[in-house]
Amino acid sequence: MDVALRPVHDSDLPVFFRQQTDPESVRMAAFGPEEYADRDRFDAHWARIRAVPSSDVLRTVLLDGDVVGSVAVYGPPQEREVTYWIDRYYWGRGVATAALRALLSEVSERPLRARAAADNAGSRRVLEKCGFRLVARDRGFAHGRGEETEEVVLRLDS
Repeated sequence: MDVALRPVHDSDLPVFFRQQTDPESVRMAAFGPEEYADRDRFDAHWARIRAVPSSDVLRTVLLDGDVVGSVAVYGPPQEREVTYWIDRYYWGRGVATAALRALLSEVSERPLRARAAADNAGSRRVLEKCGFRLVARDRGFAHGRGEETEEVVLRLDS
C-alpha cells in the first residue's frame, strides 16, 4: 500500500465531491456543511480556500496513484486543526492513518487539534494512532445527522 500526498488539483474536486456526498460517510463524519450535496457551494468553498495564499495545508491523498481522499491543516495560529476525508471503500485499511502521519511529518507546528463525532470510533482510532489525545467533549448540531451530536476534541502537542 503506497499512500502519498500532493497538492490539490482541479481534477481532484469531482472525486472529493462524490466522496463527500456519500450518505454513510456524511452520517459518520456528522459535522460538515449544511448543504453537503450542493455542488455550487462545494465548488465555491474549494475556490475560496485555494485562491488566497494562507498557512492552510491542503493535500490530496493518493493510494497507489489513485485519488482516495483529502487531508488538511487549517485555521488561525494556536487554533490549527486537522481534517481528513477518505473514500468509504478504503475505511479500515490504514489509509487515513498513513495520510495523517504524512501530513504531520510535513507540518511541524504544534499544537494541532482535531474533532470527531464521539461515536466515530474509526476516526478517533486514526487520531490516537497519530498521537492525538482527548482533551474535551462538546455538543453541537451535526448537519450530517440533522441532530445535536456529541463530539470529542483531541490535541497533538508534540
